[in-house]
Amino acid sequence: MKIRLVSVGKDKGPTAELAQEYAERIRRFAELDLLELRAQGPLREAESLLGKVRGELWVLDERGSLLTSQQLARRLAALRDSSQPLTLAIGGDEGLAQRVRDQAKLVWSLSALTLPHRLARVVVLEQLYRAFEILRGGPYHK
Repeated sequence: MKIRLVSVGKDKGPTAELAQEYAERIRRFAELDLLELRAQGPLREAESLLGKVRGELWVLDERGSLLTSQQLARRLAALRDSSQPLTLAIGGDEGLAQRVRDQAKLVWSLSALTLPHRLARVVVLEQLYRAFEILRGGPYHK
């Protein structure tokens, strides 16, 4: 399975280190690309972001659907089993343009709280890793 995580803004410091740790764990299960786009405001970012989409698009937005880890695992399994790539998009400080949300197959909310994009990136990667562990039947989720 191929997964691409596109986020707006440069990640640095502790969140970048944690993101890399989960990225390495995920790479045991899937091919993973982490792309960072320069912050330019939602409208300009939309053009750049949409040009990076491969396969199904999921976007992160606090107004989206909440998923359990089990539900996320089932969605990932369906994509994996159909050999369809996945692109996840995290907006910058100003969020994602409506145009990007409109093109998404899933608008996914990690929480009703607004999270900084760097922290959201870590949470997304951790949840992807957890989903793969659920699918593997590993002990991580317990």
